[in-house]
Amino acid sequence: MERPKLPDLPVTEVLPALSAALETQGKAVLVAPPGAGKTTLAPLALLDAEWASRGRIVLLEPRRLAARAAARRMAAILGEEPGETVGYAMRMERKVSARTRILVVTEGVLARMIVDDPELSGIAAVLFDEFHERSLDGDFALALALDAQAALRPDLRLLVMSATLDGARVAALLGDAPVIESEGRSFPVELRHAERPAGEAIDETMARAVRTVLAEEEGSVLAFLPGQREIERTAERLAERLPADVDITPLYGGLDGRAQDAAIRPAGAGRRKVVLATAIAETSVTIDGVRVVIDSGLSRLPKFEPSTGLTRLETVRVSRASADQRAGRAGRTAPGIALRLWRAEQTAALPAFTPPEILEADLSGLLLDCAAFGVSDPASLSFLDAPPAAAVAEARSLLQRLEALDEAGRLTAAGEAMRRLALPVRLAHMVARAAEDGHALAAAELAVLLSERGLGGRSADLDDRLQRFRRERGARAEQARGLAARLAKSAGGERAGDAPHAGALLINAWPDRVAKARGAHGHFVMVNGRGGVLAPEERLAGSAFLVVADLQGRAQNARIASAATIDEEEIVAALGHLIEEVTETRFERGAGTLRQRRVRRLGALVLAEQVLPPPSGAAADRAVIDAVRANGLSLLPWDREAKALRGKLAWLHAAKGDPWPDMSDEALLERLDDWLLPFLTGEASLSRLSPHILREGLTALVPHEFQRRIGKMAPSHYDAPSGSHVPIRYEAEGPVLAIRVQELFGLTEHPTVADGIPLKLELLSPAHRPIQTTRDLPGFWAGSWADVRADMRGRYPKHVWPEDPANAAATHRAKPRKK
Repeated sequence: MERPKLPDLPVTEVLPALSAALETQGKAVLVAPPGAGKTTLAPLALLDAEWASRGRIVLLEPRRLAARAAARRMAAILGEEPGETVGYAMRMERKVSARTRILVVTEGVLARMIVDDPELSGIAAVLFDEFHERSLDGDFALALALDAQAALRPDLRLLVMSATLDGARVAALLGDAPVIESEGRSFPVELRHAERPAGEAIDETMARAVRTVLAEEEGSVLAFLPGQREIERTAERLAERLPADVDITPLYGGLDGRAQDAAIRPAGAGRRKVVLATAIAETSVTIDGVRVVIDSGLSRLPKFEPSTGLTRLETVRVSRASADQRAGRAGRTAPGIALRLWRAEQTAALPAFTPPEILEADLSGLLLDCAAFGVSDPASLSFLDAPPAAAVAEARSLLQRLEALDEAGRLTAAGEAMRRLALPVRLAHMVARAAEDGHALAAAELAVLLSERGLGGRSADLDDRLQRFRRERGARAEQARGLAARLAKSAGGERAGDAPHAGALLINAWPDRVAKARGAHGHFVMVNGRGGVLAPEERLAGSAFLVVADLQGRAQNARIASAATIDEEEIVAALGHLIEEVTETRFERGAGTLRQRRVRRLGALVLAEQVLPPPSGAAADRAVIDAVRANGLSLLPWDREAKALRGKLAWLHAAKGDPWPDMSDEALLERLDDWLLPFLTGEASLSRLSPHILREGLTALVPHEFQRRIGKMAPSHYDAPSGSHVPIRYEAEGPVLAIRVQELFGLTEHPTVADGIPLKLELLSPAHRPIQTTRDLPGFWAGSWADVRADMRGRYPKHVWPEDPANAAATHRAKPRKK
């Protein structure tokens, strides 16, 4: 059957070159700006290629909205409905038939297709659209496709398409694939700026900007906001004062497909629309009738923290590339206006591109799929940006704790069961564990509720949301419940009996986020040590224990966005193998004493405690050692003599090395059992320790035959020619002698210690004020003494200031007494 003629769009001119590149080289990169027609025309133009007759063309779209829109647009060009020549498949929606030649899929679907069938049987080409978004699934799917092409399917065609992309870098990843560039067809866009006032909420600024442009300009408005919460608040502000011919339409990922489709349809006859959208509207879809774009300059991105195992949504400034994409939406069908809610000069400070998700994301799902693909180290695959080692290590650790991977990184039977569920790994583990007890459906419903935004309302109480979800009407809710039923069947079905509540299920997904109430009402601390807060009016705020599913914010006390109650018996039943009973000793610095308690602990949570009598004897000695190790050497009763001995030994170690012991804090803390423990006397109070045990302990670190040499090598005093007995300070830089200069008259050699190491002389005036420092006394006499003498004679005329101090008599007095 002859197909209709394709529309004439800017990309049409390069389609022959694209077809030739894929025919001869099997790979290509197509760079085309928004509106060029690459998403719809490139797949259709390739249908008649000889190689395309051997299988389907798979088009990968990063978002469900774009996938549906692309499939419907291509089907419309062919005069068909989706599901015939062009079909689509995504997590909760599928329109495919035996006739389907072009299959539009979302990213997770493609990665799973390749892992399940590395040869990609029945697939002739894979096209990666909007690759510049650099999603984790997109990067992973391309890496898998390149591996499949190199090892099993040299006839597989690969095409990477993007609007804004470093084409040369991607072409190099594809093995020097040809880069084909298309001109765009966009109308001029006038850039305007209106800075948001300091401290004003973005929804207030956006609502005022929308009202202004509706009053001054024609056509519909597309407003970019960071997330659903800001969209809803802006819609509330606009609803009060809006022209009668204007409709407000939200557009974000949590909406069902019908609501999303409604948002991108043209406004009705004689009406205008204001589309309040997240970054979902940046690319791939055209909203007819939009002449004005208002950009908040904000976006919400997931950021994974390996140190806590948490992924949080962070509101950040958009990149310049995203800002340009957003502005370009105003010029897709006619000349337009882009209003940016920041100063023009601030644009230069924006990051050039949005960071690739692979550098910021939780990699546990990727690692699980890699293991199923037979790859233990994802770095062995061809990624444009290598996955960070810390995130890979955290993902591997989590999967091994969930028993999904063995010690060698290979997929276990439990891991294979989790991977079949096509859920984030923690939720997959929850469903798999629940299936063992016959509760797969309840767990699957909770998993879908948590992984599909917007279901069951917005309550923080997941039991409440789960009940609402089960009663919810609408196509999206029906699709979600259908997905839950399929997941439950895949996990092992459901047996009769009462379904457990959400907390008893969640603990198998987030054992590290079991939380206990602490301090103020609504404040909690989790097993992992992180804090969380619920608003005091929330019902869950009065709970003794929670399992936290979602946290928002980066502070220690982040906002708990979703959680469920659980009781202590359920915690013990699920996590009893992780609960420890230990005796803890704490040092109370104010009282200088040790206190003991018996603690039943789950991570950072204290489930129960019992105060014990203070330790005595050997237990007290060990407790003192533990307290010093935990709090530092400052707990010990250092007197002047102990400090002086430590200083001497530290200097001898620095000057002579072994066998003189290291006196650094780190070394002494490491060897507490060698020098402190043997001299303790069973006291549980550090305030009762005698300083002499420190001197004895430090001396014991010196080999016996060297102990008698301490005084000789590092004497505590210097016998001056004047007869004075002057103390020597031992510092890190060396021994220091602070002495009045007259007491060294007659000395022709520099004073030394430790077999010839010179003392650092701090020469003092008769008033004990510094004159000069030197490590060469004879040189000082012969050199700068003349200037010092002239100054000192004027200041201290009653003292002797000889011209030749090396041959003068030392004195600690002023002028000598007359005989």
